[in-house]
Amino acid sequence: MPRTITIFDTTLRDGEQAPGASMDHSAKIQLARQLARLNVDVIEAGFPISSPEDFESVKAIAQEIDGPSIAGLARALPKDIERCWEAVQHGSKPRIHTFIGTSKVHVEKRFGKTEAEVLKMAVDGVTLACSLCDDVEFSAEDAMRTRLEYLRDVVEAVIEAGAKTVNIPDTVGYATPWQMYETISYLFENVPNIGEAVISVHNHDDLGLSVANSLAAIRAGAGQVECTVNGIGERAGNASLEEIVMALRTRGDEFDADTNINTEEIMNTSRMVSTLTGFVVQPNKAIVGANAFAHEAGIHQHGMIQDRQTYEIMRPEDVGLTESVFTLGPRSGKHGLRSRLEKLGYAVADEDMNEVYERFVAVADRKKRVYDEDLHVIMRQASTAMMAEVWHLERVQVATGTNLEPMGLVVLRRNGDTITQVGHGNGPVDAVTDAIRNAVGMPELEMADYSVRSITKGQDALGEATIRVRMGAEEAVGQDAKLDVIEASAQAYLNAVNALLMRERTRQQGEAQEGPDKHVL
Repeated sequence: MPRTITIFDTTLRDGEQAPGASMDHSAKIQLARQLARLNVDVIEAGFPISSPEDFESVKAIAQEIDGPSIAGLARALPKDIERCWEAVQHGSKPRIHTFIGTSKVHVEKRFGKTEAEVLKMAVDGVTLACSLCDDVEFSAEDAMRTRLEYLRDVVEAVIEAGAKTVNIPDTVGYATPWQMYETISYLFENVPNIGEAVISVHNHDDLGLSVANSLAAIRAGAGQVECTVNGIGERAGNASLEEIVMALRTRGDEFDADTNINTEEIMNTSRMVSTLTGFVVQPNKAIVGANAFAHEAGIHQHGMIQDRQTYEIMRPEDVGLTESVFTLGPRSGKHGLRSRLEKLGYAVADEDMNEVYERFVAVADRKKRVYDEDLHVIMRQASTAMMAEVWHLERVQVATGTNLEPMGLVVLRRNGDTITQVGHGNGPVDAVTDAIRNAVGMPELEMADYSVRSITKGQDALGEATIRVRMGAEEAVGQDAKLDVIEASAQAYLNAVNALLMRERTRQQGEAQEGPDKHVL
């Protein structure tokens, strides 16, 4: 009988820590619903003490989402653990996930303590968490650079203190698969009470080995893996949920293990994460990339015609990949639209349906076919349009040509007031973004990255623009898709501006609520 590996999804916590991947409250709730449809076992919803917004999001997800356990992250400090419990206690299956660094560089350089002192902090943190919550997980941060004998002592002590799950993270992506296998094996052989807890791993992708390390840990006996959709996260990202799940599903002969994941929801979840974060999935990405099931070489195509197994080890249908086309036209009703959106994982409130439907009709009027990818874009646009106190793009116009300095004109609206501004640049997009900077009064704003790609197929395909902006140390990503790529670029840039403004507004509200002693990570 294959073991069932627990899938601990940290897209909403570690994934959102990727620069520019920040999601607002409504986006987090939307994604949490989809993760429940995907049937992950645990959703790490956030880091409650890090900000009032994160606290409220974790609390709302715990209150609303049924099925998965809802975890919050907390350092091994009383104020962190108590704040975490305030957020997750509202769920039917709450979990406190507490951690402390155990490697030499963390113990000595970061904390300025001894190993014994850090061990006591770990035990005290777990003890406090267990007094509040039945389900407690402990992580030995930077475990793969921790002295093995000390790691053994920490694992034994926190299990004795009541931790039901003990996580062995490769925090900086340093490990190799054989080192990971040997470390997990060592713990199973040398920790006398290890059978009283689930051993977990959390691997980063700095050397491109996060999935391999996770699979090695499973072979050594780990019962939980922590991962993110599309592998997003700090620096080079985390182990990719879809790759781990499909590796176990496809190579059951190697691992004798599987998961509870509803794999047919993988593609929908991947697209939603890409849409909400603005992080485009690379075409050659395993499982969810546009080319993952594409065959161009003649030899491959001939083999596929004879038998799909000649060049495919998985069926695209198993991960929810279809050529789904939403064939309703501009005269179709809202019920059909709502039904398709629900199948894609979107719950639309009655009061928001008019905004969504108007955007659907606008696209349907200009396109022959509306694809599921188009609907993901429509939902992102509608969510942005319904945000309060942000800038809205009313009109954009450009003039450019040979021997003509590009000029852009924008008309923006905010709180009922409109402003018209012009800008200049070395091309039409540069001119339009210059006009937006002038209009919103942010001349120091820099464009850090810019890309355009086709969302669907054919001459009437939507062009999706993704723009990363930077102002000082702050970064944000904006994304939009339209038939006109200049208009899409202008809206994407404005979405990034709005993200910066909303983040600053939230920060100011938090400071007003908690005062000068507000904790800052």
